Amino acid sequence: MFGRRHLVALALTAALTAAAAGANHVRQESGHPAPAGSARSLGRGFTLIASGDVLPHTSVIDRAAYYAGGRGYSFGPMLTDIEPVISRADLALCHLDTAFGADGHYAGYPVFTSPPQIARSLADAGYADCATASSHALDDGAAGVRRTLDVMDEAGLRHTGTARSAAEARSVTILRAGPARVAHLAYTVGTDGRPRPAGKPCAVNVLDERRVIADARAARRAGADVVVVSVHWGTEWQREPSERQRALARRLTASTTAGRPDIDLILGTHPHDPQAYEKVNGTWVVYGLGELIAGELADRRGIRAPRGNASTLGRFTFAPPAGPGGRWRVTRAEFLPQWYDLDSGRVLDVNRAIARGARLEAVRDRVREVVLSRGADQDGLTMGK
Repeated sequence: MFGRRHLVALALTAALTAAAAGANHVRQESGHPAPAGSARSLGRGFTLIASGDVLPHTSVIDRAAYYAGGRGYSFGPMLTDIEPVISRADLALCHLDTAFGADGHYAGYPVFTSPPQIARSLADAGYADCATASSHALDDGAAGVRRTLDVMDEAGLRHTGTARSAAEARSVTILRAGPARVAHLAYTVGTDGRPRPAGKPCAVNVLDERRVIADARAARRAGADVVVVSVHWGTEWQREPSERQRALARRLTASTTAGRPDIDLILGTHPHDPQAYEKVNGTWVVYGLGELIAGELADRRGIRAPRGNASTLGRFTFAPPAGPGGRWRVTRAEFLPQWYDLDSGRVLDVNRAIARGARLEAVRDRVREVVLSRGADQDGLTMGK
């Protein structure tokens, strides 16, 4: 596997089916090509890694201020333990649950506005792209969406799921991962009751089955070899995926064009707890990755629930098709248990932490039980290291 320094960040902007019937407009940004003779140039596949919600509560913001020593905010130390895993992937995807606030105006629950330094820390850790469609995407309205995407652009962290303009909303980001072009699409089931801003219905992608399929097909026509869909869905604090999640997963993974699935991987966020991984119609679905970074949470009954600080990294190794027009296949599927330690303010890679003497066996076993609860181990899912 290769680190982020070899990632070719190829951004293509393609007009989506719902918006245009004419030729797609493509915008390409320069990147760093793979070295001649490398595994990438030989087309030996790639590894994609994805993580759960980044949801900075007030305690997380305070911790970032402490790490910065009174000079702003630093989120980098929170990611130190998982950075080696993230940076070794050919493509790393994150989920940003909140909007960035204006200078000094930051807050946690219930209306989130987060310090913009998060973007640089995520990029430095090795993430290439973040889903931004979430229940809190509109907490600071259209101004928050614009501010967030501007900051991410400045940090070199690509984004999908929210937009500053109709043209941006009609585009899809395609990233280079080894020899493959990977499209990343993102949608949210809701925005905590906040309406989309007047005159800005494009501000956030709301989950709609027909649009997801249309967008996936447009991404494929624009040259995507692999289509990844992030969905902010499900019921908070419910470890079992809802019937709505399962039904939508079945329909999305059943959608094909010329016998080829339109979607190659589905990544879920929002329920706080990790949820099951499952292979549906031959396609891997992660119903819930869990919370990568979050403060101490309380469930719907008001009971503090430290289990909300558990999450998984999903790692999927793709191999190229046997022939032209074929599907890139997942040849290895793994989950890696994670734990945001409230005492230290760091995300811990659970298995590595246990090897160092941390008493996190109960966290590991609980995450493993939930992730495998729908029989994913029978389809080859393993716990990675």
